[in-house]
Amino acid sequence: MSNSGYILDDRLLASVGIRFLNYILDTIFVIAIFMGLCLFAGVLIGLFELTGLSEWMDGLGDWGWNIVIFTIYFFYFLITEGLFGRSLAKFITGTIVVNEYGEKADFAAIVKRSFCRFIPFDMFSYLGSRGWHDSLSDTYVVNKKDLVEEIKTFQEFNLIGSNEVI
Repeated sequence: MSNSGYILDDRLLASVGIRFLNYILDTIFVIAIFMGLCLFAGVLIGLFELTGLSEWMDGLGDWGWNIVIFTIYFFYFLITEGLFGRSLAKFITGTIVVNEYGEKADFAAIVKRSFCRFIPFDMFSYLGSRGWHDSLSDTYVVNKKDLVEEIKTFQEFNLIGSNEVI
């Protein structure tokens, strides 16, 4: 806990509208990654006559392609939020995933958060509350700029307050 006692203020939480925008943008990014991988596979099949890959892709069926999409979705969030604390959509909207102390969530929380996204209807759970993938993983989505300012103010107040003579 490097913020010396700072506890996240609920007023910093991202609004429902921003959370919904994050969901829409991240879905677009996952679809773009999927399409890019399919295009890449198509190019490989065309250039190197990889008939085995072509037959495998043809044989995936609906369940197989759903597993592919879910795998991309899982790793998209695991990698982006695990490394940067933010998905691509969160970079765009200026939000970040943090723990209750306003610090970057640890990797275990990001793994848990990424798995919780597969709970049916999780994508709508934040419309009435913080969201299941947040509450179950003890993470919060907040405005990064406001958080940085809040922590800076908190630390300055504590520094000034600790220097007062009683």
